Amino acid sequence: MLSGPGGVGKGTIAAALVAADPQLWLSRSWTTRARRFGEVETAYVFASENAFRAKAAEGGFVEWAEIAGNFYGTPQPVPPAGCDVLLEIDVQGAAQVRDRYPEALCIFVEAPSPAEQESRLRGRGDSETHIAKRLALADSERVLAYELNAVHVVNDSLAEAVAAIADLIANARQERSANDD
Repeated sequence: MLSGPGGVGKGTIAAALVAADPQLWLSRSWTTRARRFGEVETAYVFASENAFRAKAAEGGFVEWAEIAGNFYGTPQPVPPAGCDVLLEIDVQGAAQVRDRYPEALCIFVEAPSPAEQESRLRGRGDSETHIAKRLALADSERVLAYELNAVHVVNDSLAEAVAAIADLIANARQERSANDD
């Protein structure tokens, strides 16, 4: 699973990983936030708060959390046969998934600096209020990621971050295969 503060490039990294690896399947999360300008319609299941709460009440999410005033959740993934699931989630969600699946590979993506994170949040069109909330959360998210023993990857070069994470996934697959023998 990929986790990290808002604006660090999780979505871009996830898309690159899935495009390069046919055995990797990206789970589509739900959110109550509005779609950003230019964001593809399939980036999330964009839901009303009532619809989200109803799905959560029926146990329809593997994890869910309220982040910066919006709800985010991951439905129980059903990947195609032979595929590994990639979750792109916040750190609170990663903690919930880690509780259910302790063997899951947890990767925490960071921007090279708070200034770069802020620049990326602005570049995707987030409001000033949302940017302030996301930046304020970043330190506590980093602390939680360390508590989860997540592998930290700094996204200062997209190509290098994608390659590093692809290597981590390949190593996890090798370990899993060795344990299955």
